[in-house]
Amino acid sequence: MKDSPIVQQTEEAKTATTFRGQTWDAAEYAAKGRFVANLAGGVFDLLAAKPGEAILDLGCGDGALTERIAATGAVVTGVDASIAMVEAARARGLTVHQASGSELQYDGEFDAVFSNAALHWMPEAEAVIAGVHRALKPGGRFVAEFGGHGNIAAIRTALQAVLRRYGIDAEEVAASFYPSPAHYRGLLEAYGFSVRSIDLIPRPTPLPDGMEVWLNTFRNGVLGLLAPQDRARAVAETLDLLRPVLCDAGGDWTADYVRLRFAAVRG
Repeated sequence: MKDSPIVQQTEEAKTATTFRGQTWDAAEYAAKGRFVANLAGGVFDLLAAKPGEAILDLGCGDGALTERIAATGAVVTGVDASIAMVEAARARGLTVHQASGSELQYDGEFDAVFSNAALHWMPEAEAVIAGVHRALKPGGRFVAEFGGHGNIAAIRTALQAVLRRYGIDAEEVAASFYPSPAHYRGLLEAYGFSVRSIDLIPRPTPLPDGMEVWLNTFRNGVLGLLAPQDRARAVAETLDLLRPVLCDAGGDWTADYVRLRFAAVRG
């Protein structure tokens, strides 16, 4: 891979990095977002990594799953747009590059490209798929899971309603990409992939730390546009809207996740 451009960072940016309306703090993510990697068993099994294979983990985050892939004996390279996450993954002893998923510079290097819970943060889907195709050897496989059509629909609708009053289009700022299976299959096939499987999987996900923590972790880039007092008020209003549908009588919250999981092969 070509060397990534040098990025000038403030002291604050060394631990938290903003990318496309989302701020990633590696320590906070490890504490509050680890359930994302813990729920990746299905797509991890679908990858079926083999010893000696060269595998790219696209959107590797802090490297929790990259480490699991490496434990199979595969030779794994991670890539992530967040400098904070890259540094956290490198601290695990992993080989990780900092780059946007839409600007991959690999060429025929990998037997497989794997991605979990990352492609929905990459709205330039065609550029991402083209880069993955180029990165794979002929016959290489692309295996991934990410937010699909209808993902966190209630949460997104509530945020959109609340933040509109503050002059913020939450959907535009979040820049998320949640396609249907038919849509994503068409994109894969247009760029030379043969789709072996592609499924939309509803996955209601318990939030042990509650919805407020989820909002401040996974929509902090959007909420960060507000002054502190407005942010607290907006979060409270969003919780009020969501409570009847995503919180049970015992006060336990569930996120309305819907995942798109697929396996495709480069022609």
